[in-house]
Amino acid sequence: MKLEHIGIAIRNLEAADKLFSTIMNTSGYKTEAVEREGVITRFFMAGDSKIELLEATRPDSPIATFIERRGEGIHHLAFEVEDIIGEMVRLKEEGFRLLSEVPKRGADNKWICFLHPKDSHGVLIELCQEIKE
Repeated sequence: MKLEHIGIAIRNLEAADKLFSTIMNTSGYKTEAVEREGVITRFFMAGDSKIELLEATRPDSPIATFIERRGEGIHHLAFEVEDIIGEMVRLKEEGFRLLSEVPKRGADNKWICFLHPKDSHGVLIELCQEIKE
């Protein structure tokens, strides 16, 4: 398991893109809409990991709700796994609550599943696995 990316909830993708491009001295390499989640994402490489900026595209999206309650900031930590279903079973057996019973298709060609933040000291944890088609 490795840290795959850090997700950051932001209000304005273009403003955040300019900020992170300046800080990291590089451009985002990928922008992608995930309609089902009501979000548009932009990815930056950060060594072997990534930064994912997340802007809500509708007021009922999880990102819009997060920003409304907590403001902009770190939304989640994502860990890459080899077998997402196996990890979901293992973590459920360890007592973690999953926010979905089956992996969902996420951004950047990944299967994803989130662990309930109440089970991880308030940190939303995402498991992700590359989709191999």
